Amino acid sequence: MLAHVSSAAVLGIHAAPIDVEVDVAVGLPGCHIVGLPDAGVKEGRVRIRGALENSGFKLPPRRITVNLAPADLRKDGASFDVPIAVGMLCAAGQLDPASLEASVFVGELALDGAVRPVRGVLPIAAWARAGGRRRLFVPRGNASEAAVVAGPCAIYPVGHLNEVVAALRGEDGGAGGGQRAAELPSPAPQQSLPDLEDVRGQEVARRALELAAAGGHNLLFVGPPGSGKTMLAQRIPGILPTLSFDESLETTMVYSVAGQLAGRALVTERPFRAPHHTVTTAGLVGGGAAVRPGEITLAHNGVLFLDELLEFHRSVLEALRQPLEDRHVSLVRANRTISYPADFMLVAALNPCPCGHRGSPLRTCTCSAAGIGAYRARLSGPLLDRIDMHVEVPAVAYRELATAARGERSAVVRQRVEEARARQRARGMRSNARISARELDEVAPLDAEGHALLEVAVERYALSARAVSRIRRVARTIADLAQEPAVRAPHLAEALQFRALDRPEP
Repeated sequence: MLAHVSSAAVLGIHAAPIDVEVDVAVGLPGCHIVGLPDAGVKEGRVRIRGALENSGFKLPPRRITVNLAPADLRKDGASFDVPIAVGMLCAAGQLDPASLEASVFVGELALDGAVRPVRGVLPIAAWARAGGRRRLFVPRGNASEAAVVAGPCAIYPVGHLNEVVAALRGEDGGAGGGQRAAELPSPAPQQSLPDLEDVRGQEVARRALELAAAGGHNLLFVGPPGSGKTMLAQRIPGILPTLSFDESLETTMVYSVAGQLAGRALVTERPFRAPHHTVTTAGLVGGGAAVRPGEITLAHNGVLFLDELLEFHRSVLEALRQPLEDRHVSLVRANRTISYPADFMLVAALNPCPCGHRGSPLRTCTCSAAGIGAYRARLSGPLLDRIDMHVEVPAVAYRELATAARGERSAVVRQRVEEARARQRARGMRSNARISARELDEVAPLDAEGHALLEVAVERYALSARAVSRIRRVARTIADLAQEPAVRAPHLAEALQFRALDRPEP
């Protein structure tokens, strides 16, 4: 007998339908899984047989063939255990094929029949509801994320294979009427974030931080050890605007695919990712044998902080160039291409020289000119061009640390950031950092004084066309914070001050 069961696989952050075909026929007893499965799927036949037997179901001694269609799409992971088990029971005559109509199954089985959580349930739920499916059976641990997407498809959270069978047979004790989006638990209270009021001095760096948050600009801090670069960067989540529902849904899908939701139904805070400088290219941009999201995708709609930027391998840093421009990353493999979103703010910090004390009034730099040049050469010009602001963060004197009053609280700064973002949305823009060249001429036209100022700056600092565009975008954000409709020369002049590494050495 032949049975058809619907399931889905995840490609990037989207789901693709998988038709699980199970045939029980006369022949040498055994189970064969075909359709380009990986090792995790093939090993499922052992888990499934143990789960069925320990749950009280007996399969006939027949030849069982499982086909995962389409056959040209590679299937990985253990999420096909439940649909294959349901297909075996249906093909063996223990379930009515009509009970499987308009239903989707996903989940991993333990040997005792327990259904374990899997990755990527949220994209599958979105696909099931968009496709008009009636029921979606998911592991109980994934129920909250599956219920995030509104729609007519009911979510059936199950903790054991017996619950799946009982629901399909319509018996009491099944999964009930299903869980819908209206039954979502209340979101957890927002955790306490580091506050900007803890930062003493560093007014220029604080201003740059506010501008970066208001316009979504990339930011680079340059300064000696202990000047507060990392401390400043860690406080940017507290001043970023709140996530919209669409942004939360996108971010949650990313974390669902990566298996990092940790029981959350919806990600409501902007991510802040800070990988160590030993991270590999695959760890940063994504990839690996199973093609998983990298740090830049996990930072989608949030911040990627690279501390000690020049300690990262150059090949790793150069891999950031395309995602910084396109806001997504495409991972090409021999048999498939997977695209992940990567719309993040890059915040980085580096020392001015190998010893870190160049320009410090407290300690003497011991680095040679050649050593400094080689150190700075680790950061290529094309990558530096893609960073909107380079800000010097000098060491703070003890007197200022001891006597300076606390600065503005993050909540006050965040209010101004929200107002600036609201002006950008009113113009139809997501953020100033995402403005295209054509849109830049529409929303930030320059007068004669502004053109003259930029012309002098280009000649003096040898600025590229990309750098000029980024300066104009920062100037647009400065004008938004000042509640001014037009970009004028003073806004451009302030934006030019935040290009420290473009200025020639004194």
